[in-house]
Amino acid sequence: MDKEKIIQVKNLTKRFGDFTAVKGISFEVSKGEIFGFLGANGAGKTTAMKMLIGISKPTSGEASVAGFDVHSESDKVKQNIGYMSQKFSLYDDLTIKENITFFGGIYGLSKLQIKEKTKKLIEDLQLQEVADQLVSALPLGWKQKLSFSVALLHEPKIVFLDEPTGGVDPITRRQFWEMIYAEAHKGTTIFVTTHYMDEAEYCDRVSIMVEGTIEALDTPKKLKEQFNVTSMNEVFLKLARNIE
Repeated sequence: MDKEKIIQVKNLTKRFGDFTAVKGISFEVSKGEIFGFLGANGAGKTTAMKMLIGISKPTSGEASVAGFDVHSESDKVKQNIGYMSQKFSLYDDLTIKENITFFGGIYGLSKLQIKEKTKKLIEDLQLQEVADQLVSALPLGWKQKLSFSVALLHEPKIVFLDEPTGGVDPITRRQFWEMIYAEAHKGTTIFVTTHYMDEAEYCDRVSIMVEGTIEALDTPKKLKEQFNVTSMNEVFLKLARNIE
């Protein structure tokens, strides 16, 4: 039996005047899948993601996320997803506890839920000793882990991660991916953009955008077989730079 499709996209298009940033892309993502959405800068992946999370209206085409239409139910989409932006998305001038409380309120959690989730999150991340310190005092890697955890506070069906490990060291990147695996194991769908090709190897399936279109979509293993190469970096180079 096929897994439930939590994202369904058909001929999704976004135009800015005469420029078409996303050119009729179509794909599906299953529940609990780690789906890598790759592409060089300017390929259209961030524009596509913005349509899927309900903050940019498609020019044409169809898309549903967590069972809600991105055209007519964008507010419902936002309520049922988590989102971690490319730039760190918490508030530097609030403490760790204050950030968790603030976002818990935005996500509509009750005071009791916020209290319980704050305690668990701080314990899980082992931040007990620094919970009352400003977020600005945390190293970047810890900020990213905290931001990911906060995006999951309301237990969304799917979380969108936009370049989540940019600028962090390789050890922290690996730890971050362990958090992603653990969340996917619980049944949460992970939709992640990255420009680190080694991270593409960690995904269940990968799509690669080139100039607004999806040029490849499959498991990392099958993509490497298809292009007769040994790494996802070589797949990407063949597609994005037309290297034969």
